[in-house]
Amino acid sequence: MRGIIVRTLIIAAGIGVAAWLIPGVRVDGLGTLILAALLMGLVNAFVRPLLVLLTLPITVLTFGLFLIVINAALFGLVASLLDGFTVTGATPALLGWLVVVVVSWVAGWFIGPRGRYEVIIVERR
Repeated sequence: MRGIIVRTLIIAAGIGVAAWLIPGVRVDGLGTLILAALLMGLVNAFVRPLLVLLTLPITVLTFGLFLIVINAALFGLVASLLDGFTVTGATPALLGWLVVVVVSWVAGWFIGPRGRYEVIIVERR
């Protein structure tokens, strides 16, 4: 359970950084930020696999690049479902999704799969 909370906070941080950096992405408050992160997690868990399966032929034809369009569309979908979270177009959606991915990736270096801060010490013998 703690891992889900930590991952949700990481996504919320990514959305917050995207709102801070990208002019077309706006979040009205902390509550909206947390709701957007929760909704993004649910959309990525349930809607994304279905979309990936339905668009598999075009994804194969574009060598996987169509997944970028799907992810940006899902970022925009989450924004359209929440009142205090707005994305003004396709380019801000794409850039916002990219910022969330980069923040999640960097945080993933420090957070283990169970949602804990983990340090691995390797000794050479």
